[in-house]
Amino acid sequence: MEYTVQKLSQIAGISTRTLRYYDEIGILKPARINSSKYRIYGQIEVDRLQQILLYREMGVNLDTIQEIMSSKTFDEMAALQEHLAKLLAQRKQIDMLINNVEMTIESREGRRIMKDNEKFEGFKKKLVEDNEKKYGTEIREKYGDEAVQASNAKMMNMTKEKYEEFEKLSQEVLDTLEAAFATGDPAGELGQKTADLHRQWLGYTWGSYSKEAHAGLAQMYVDDERFTAFYDKKQPGMAVFLRDAILVYIKKQ
Repeated sequence: MEYTVQKLSQIAGISTRTLRYYDEIGILKPARINSSKYRIYGQIEVDRLQQILLYREMGVNLDTIQEIMSSKTFDEMAALQEHLAKLLAQRKQIDMLINNVEMTIESREGRRIMKDNEKFEGFKKKLVEDNEKKYGTEIREKYGDEAVQASNAKMMNMTKEKYEEFEKLSQEVLDTLEAAFATGDPAGELGQKTADLHRQWLGYTWGSYSKEAHAGLAQMYVDDERFTAFYDKKQPGMAVFLRDAILVYIKKQ
């Protein structure tokens, strides 16, 4: 079956302007232009549009989508299976949060007693799953499955008070790092305070602390662009600064 811009926009739930823009940038060209100068889309284009919209729904930008789908190694079935896995994971997280809200409502209405740790279970689980998805492979290669699983278990078993402390300390590390970075001296008072706060922060999830592991993690912040991007969000160079501050810190211990 073939569709005009108007018809395809209606069944896809997007604007005709979006389809024309996709044509302009080359990510979705029509199958042909008819004698009336209308763009005509066939089944191949419909399937391609579905893939584009699935990637967009997951927050992937158009440049990246175009690069992925233009690759000679692009596998449509594998991409669909990846979409499904991610959507199922999102549904699992949403179901968990819905359950958490329902339990909270029942607690407020006096129909159940909700333990403090239950109030934060969904948030802690999301944090663990997000970290696994982003950094799981690298962390497991560096520290081993047993250490990572122990760390995840420690996170999930945090009490309400510990979780709140953990969140507060996470922000304090970033705020102090920003102030220390402005001094330009990783060995200075603020630089060393940042490193010490970072050590304390690790204590909430690490089973045991070692200077070698701390140094290795600090180096990973520089070597892995995802960690670097996180710490360099406000100013480029903050990941390197944190690494240097930690290396000075552990030498003094």
